[in-house]
Amino acid sequence: MPLPFFPRRGAALLGAALVLASAAGPCAAAEADGAPSPPAEVPPAPARLSPDPRPVESAAAALEVLAEGRWRIRFAAGAEDLSETAAGRVEELGRRLAGAAGTGRVTVEAQSSGPEADVSAARRLSLGRALAVKAALASGGLAPTRIDLRPLGRTPEAVDAVDILPPAARRTGGGK
Repeated sequence: MPLPFFPRRGAALLGAALVLASAAGPCAAAEADGAPSPPAEVPPAPARLSPDPRPVESAAAALEVLAEGRWRIRFAAGAEDLSETAAGRVEELGRRLAGAAGTGRVTVEAQSSGPEADVSAARRLSLGRALAVKAALASGGLAPTRIDLRPLGRTPEAVDAVDILPPAARRTGGGK
């Protein structure tokens, strides 16, 4: 579409209006058209002045040694994924179990601290944790066919943890 011909003075006024409209930004142009102005931008998040309240997991705390040769991995309440530190330690344990015992089955017993009123949700959460530990053990070299899963759900102990039992360890009873 061709531009209309403006005399020299009209062209100067039109150019000045375009410069002013572009310098004023999109709000001024929208108000000139009668349209409402766009919403204001969201202010930035406030600065964090206190340290992170979550505890920093040390490599030693990622895998606890319990009685009867069991190992325990603690989870945050509601979480079913392993932290990077815990995954590395469980993979190393998988390498040791694969190399030390060519036979026998390893049992993964997973627990959840809640919810107390929803047995199904607690069982699903413990199953997710057991699957995460099984995947880490398998990536360490332990054959997945040698790993049994026992998602116990909420137990009387009410802890957020997964226990890894070597082939000779005594198994615990199921919980509700």
